[in-house]
Amino acid sequence: MQNTAAPNAVPTHCPYCALQCGMNLTPVGGGTVEVSERADFPVNRGALCGKGRTAPQVLAPGARLTSPLVRSRDGALVPAGWDEALDRIAGSLGRTRAEYGADALGVFGGGGLTNEKAYALGKFARVVLGTSQIDYNGRFCMSSAAAAGTRAFGLDRGLPFPLEDIPEAGCVILVGSNPAETMPPSMRYFTALRENGGTLIVVDPRRTRTAEQADLHLAPRPGTDLALALGMLHLVVAEGRVDEAYVEERTSGWEEARAAAMAHWPEYVERITGVAVPELREAVRLFCAPEAAMVLTARGPEQQAKGTDTVGAWINLCLATGRAGRPRSGYGCLTGQGNGQGGREHGQKADQLPGYRKLTDPAARRHVAEVWGVGPDSLPGPGRSAYELLDALGTDIRSLLVMGSNPVVSAPRAAHVEGRLRSLDFLAVCDVVLSETAELADVVLPVTQWAEETGTTTNLEGRVLLRRRALTPPEGVRSDLEVLHGLAGRLGVEKGFPVEPEEVFEELRRASAGGPADYSGIDYRRLAEENGVFWPCPAPPADGGADHGTGTAPHPGTPRLFLDRFATEDGRARFAPVAHRPSAEEPDDAYPVLLTTGRVVAQYQSGAQTRRVAELNAAAPGPFVELHPLLAARLGAAEGDPLAVVSRRGRAVAPARITTGIRPDTVFMPFHWPGEGRANTLTNPALDPVSRMPEFKVCAVRVETVRP
Repeated sequence: MQNTAAPNAVPTHCPYCALQCGMNLTPVGGGTVEVSERADFPVNRGALCGKGRTAPQVLAPGARLTSPLVRSRDGALVPAGWDEALDRIAGSLGRTRAEYGADALGVFGGGGLTNEKAYALGKFARVVLGTSQIDYNGRFCMSSAAAAGTRAFGLDRGLPFPLEDIPEAGCVILVGSNPAETMPPSMRYFTALRENGGTLIVVDPRRTRTAEQADLHLAPRPGTDLALALGMLHLVVAEGRVDEAYVEERTSGWEEARAAAMAHWPEYVERITGVAVPELREAVRLFCAPEAAMVLTARGPEQQAKGTDTVGAWINLCLATGRAGRPRSGYGCLTGQGNGQGGREHGQKADQLPGYRKLTDPAARRHVAEVWGVGPDSLPGPGRSAYELLDALGTDIRSLLVMGSNPVVSAPRAAHVEGRLRSLDFLAVCDVVLSETAELADVVLPVTQWAEETGTTTNLEGRVLLRRRALTPPEGVRSDLEVLHGLAGRLGVEKGFPVEPEEVFEELRRASAGGPADYSGIDYRRLAEENGVFWPCPAPPADGGADHGTGTAPHPGTPRLFLDRFATEDGRARFAPVAHRPSAEEPDDAYPVLLTTGRVVAQYQSGAQTRRVAELNAAAPGPFVELHPLLAARLGAAEGDPLAVVSRRGRAVAPARITTGIRPDTVFMPFHWPGEGRANTLTNPALDPVSRMPEFKVCAVRVETVRP
């Protein structure tokens, strides 16, 4: 990677995780670009992981789609023209709607779509198709943290403070997060924390690369994070560490939450979690000793059928110790997908309208309907959540449009979801590559990538960013906005779906104005001049926009939330009275081992793009089963031996990777690969009752050796 940018370099952002690292792109011919450092962007300050450095390789014609594909009479996907492909999609959607009704049409989006595309997709589903059946793969990312944060604080933003605050905290607890592999440039913040004299506590059943750098590593049994948090809160109360003045002045519901926590005494929590009482006490001491501290969660505690309550218990710990809504303190969620934050704010989630408004709120419906030029009563109500939508394919939902997602690999109970996709009357997929989901489609549309389009994303801090176009897309490739424009026109809606991203963003600003995620004070000109703007950022009342020529000072944005009050009606944070309960599926004689899943540093999400990069495949060529030497000895398995992991939903086979860095009662599999090593064949679709998050992180399995 070069240290300086060429004169014609375009400043932009990485297409992968929610850090949205800054980078410069220089066109070098052949339809690709060269990556160089962009040290001025404060999040990564020039640092990039291997995925970011090699991202341009997916731009190459040999790696990506460059022509629409349609299913021929003999069952093959063959190249076609754009008019034929769009006509076929529009015709099929129209026939399904006429025969079965609007809710027989489904739309499934993605957390990697820009804000403009997510906004337009939600509008397309509700205005053009008239369906309530829209959700997106971000439901599988941080929906439990969003639900818990909204319940406690009245507002969900992944991090309510910028990453730069982390080194200034005295202690950070990372729960179920492995940023050393999932977002490597972020580790500089945790390194700086320790260099400043702070402490890092990592909660993870595996001794990950992140856990190796911790001052204290707690390795609970998968599915017991809720009990661990309650046990820590019990000790906070018992040891007199509650910030009574803060609790009195800034919170409500403490007595009920306190009573629930006191039922989880340390020895009881040790039996549940496997974390020894002295370790539990040390964690409480380290967390409570400094003036400022944070808890950051990720998919570990969130991807559970009790994920909302689990995150709520960690928030309770912050509130009881006065560690929320104060400088260098608070609860935050490390969002995973590139635009996981913005993707759910602007309408592609089943129950939300743009600006993070509730679809069931009459005032919200009136506001958005006015922007869209339709009647409020014409907007459908909330639809199914992501897994429930996928489970209804082929029965209640007969036709599906997928944009930027690969559920064949990424959904829980994936073999069942694949069968549901195959049972559809019609499937259309918009993607950059021929993903495993696209291979099942009746029509596949090749769409532009990050370096070939302009648009905004919102990173894990709530920082709205401008990605800039650096390349002209290949002939035969169109943007998702052009796709929606073309389909809307064919389905009878001639206006309201522009193809220029800035025009879409201007409408998004109006639609979000006054909502919890208010972007109305942000425009492309401002984003081009600044290194992102934190929402909420309302427009100045005098001009109704972020016009810099009016003489009215624009809103500065909100890097730090809740310092004065929380976003609840009374301004107080709310404790959640929660109690431990077992996972949806506990081990038994037939399935005696726990499976947990996650990522590796060289691959990303379903791997649809990273598996096309030779350097990344060399580093992470395929799936594996990580297990403890004691379990390996019981099985008679050696390093590299093929192992079958079997759950109630299916069977996956991958080579053994033996390590003392995992609990003896647990195995781990990464979820980036399809085929016989597909980890999500095994995972449990049991849903959190609030967030509708599936229980990816824990299920019961048995492990078998595979003999020739």
